[in-house]
Amino acid sequence: MKVGTDMRFGSAKPFRRGLRTVVTGGAGFIGSHLCDQLIQRGDTVICVDNLFTGAMRNIRPLLNHPNFSFYHHDIREPLNISGQVDRIYNLACPASPRHYQRDPIATMKTCVTGASNVLELALLKASRVLQASTSEVYGDPEIHPQPESYVGHVNPIGPRACYDEGKRAAETLFFDYHRVHGLQIKVARIFNTYGPRMLENDGRVVSNFIVQALRGAPITIYGSGRQTRSFCFVDDLVGGLELLMESPPEITGPCNLGNPQEFTIEEIARKVIAHSRSISELHHRSLPQDDPQRRKPMIGKAADTLGWRPKVDIDKGLEATIAYFSLSMETNSRDATVASIDTARAARARLPRRRQGRVQTTPAAQAKQEDM
Repeated sequence: MKVGTDMRFGSAKPFRRGLRTVVTGGAGFIGSHLCDQLIQRGDTVICVDNLFTGAMRNIRPLLNHPNFSFYHHDIREPLNISGQVDRIYNLACPASPRHYQRDPIATMKTCVTGASNVLELALLKASRVLQASTSEVYGDPEIHPQPESYVGHVNPIGPRACYDEGKRAAETLFFDYHRVHGLQIKVARIFNTYGPRMLENDGRVVSNFIVQALRGAPITIYGSGRQTRSFCFVDDLVGGLELLMESPPEITGPCNLGNPQEFTIEEIARKVIAHSRSISELHHRSLPQDDPQRRKPMIGKAADTLGWRPKVDIDKGLEATIAYFSLSMETNSRDATVASIDTARAARARLPRRRQGRVQTTPAAQAKQEDM
């Protein structure tokens, strides 16, 4: 088994490499970046995805790699993976309200039945397993910022409950398997994450604002715009997931992973307009039900136990994400696979300058902005 080191935090941290790793949801936004990183570190990666929100274009550069394989499968059905499995990252579930509310029953089953199937595979293979949970387990929080000890303020019968309560139930299953079977588990609570490979139509704050700004359309803000979020660039998030997975067995989580720098929704909209050099104006609409007013992680546990802190600031991250969307939209291509900050910026610079003009859109055509 190979041994590597991680130097992102100023000192070498050992990573055991040469592992056989399963990533469910591996063709999605975060999952595909994780697959990239694991392949670069020397793992053999089995990507499992039903492509409900994932896309083959996200993993196309990996398909010819000898250590990568793709398994088209829905984790609501039992997972059959032959051979040794050392690590399992469970990222399978639509994460934006627009997508998880499209089929709320399927979302709940993915969270709960899917988690059960993943845990059964981990038990069979004696694997270490990580659950990608979410800051949505805190609901519309009454404590700010949110520590891992906060039990949340969630509406169990609202339109977001299929995801919020599904993720809470999945955490319960993970800890019960740990207590009953001694399974090595890790639970990460992921806060708002953004970056290249986000879907144009996923209804999240950053992607909505960027697409509208690049089209010169009005930027849709729900509510006053004074509600706050914190945004973590995907590269930082993936590093945190790896560190949590490879932490000592006694570190189970839950562990908040997010950027504690807090912005109002209006501040993010104005940053997107400035970085995209757009003529878009702000357009306010009513706030959706159960939309949280404030969301910000306490990351002391991740900093103290993992040595993890986000490093990409919002301006640099937005530049890379805008460059990615600009490349995809300018070339009218669904195959844009640019991922890194530098390559995204360089690719955008090679494109002809966008002809700016106002695009008229109807309210029904405007993308609905919501957080993860």
